[in-house]
Amino acid sequence: MLSSSVISGLNHLLKDAPWARERLAPFAGRSACLMLRPVEIGLGIDAEGYFTESATADPDVSLELPIGSLPKLVGGADALMSDIRISGNADLADALGFVLRKLSWDGEEALSRLTGDIVAHRAVATARNVFGWQRQTARNVIDNLAEYFSEEQPVLVKRALLEDLGGDAAALRDDLARLEKRLKKLESTRR
Repeated sequence: MLSSSVISGLNHLLKDAPWARERLAPFAGRSACLMLRPVEIGLGIDAEGYFTESATADPDVSLELPIGSLPKLVGGADALMSDIRISGNADLADALGFVLRKLSWDGEEALSRLTGDIVAHRAVATARNVFGWQRQTARNVIDNLAEYFSEEQPVLVKRALLEDLGGDAAALRDDLARLEKRLKKLESTRR
C-alpha cells in the first residue's frame, strides 16, 4: 500500500519532468530498493522512465537512509544526501540520486490547472507569507525565551560568560598551585 502510494506520487512528479524520465529510461528493467528502516520500497523502472513496483528480491541498487537523519529533511533533500548509504550499480545510483534530488512538486502549477494562473499565484504567495510569518514568529519566541532565561531569570549561561568563568577557574587553579608550592618551600626552610 505504502509502496504503491510512493510510486504513484513519484510518477505524478515525473509526468511534469521529461528531463527526469529521459535520465531514468536507459535503466529500464532495472530495480532499486529505497530503505528507511523498517520500511523498504522496491522500485522498478519502465521503458518510458516511470517507476513501477519491483518484485525482485535482489535489486540493482539499494539506497538506505538512517531514520535518525530525517530531521535533516528540513534543510532540503541535499542535506539528506550525505547520509544515504548506497550499494550496487553506481550508474543507476547516480541517476536515481540526481532525479530524486532535483525532482520537486510545483504546487502553483498544479493549482493553476484547477483555478487559473492568477488565483494560483496569489494563493501560493499567501501560503508562503503565512508560513514565513509562522517561521519568523517561532524564531522570535525562541530568541525571547533565550534572552529571558539568560538575562532576567538567569537559568542559562551565555557562552562568553561560561568561557570567562572557565578562564577564571583555570587562573585560580594555577594561583593555588603556586601558593601550595610557596607554602611547602616555607615549611621546608622552617625545619
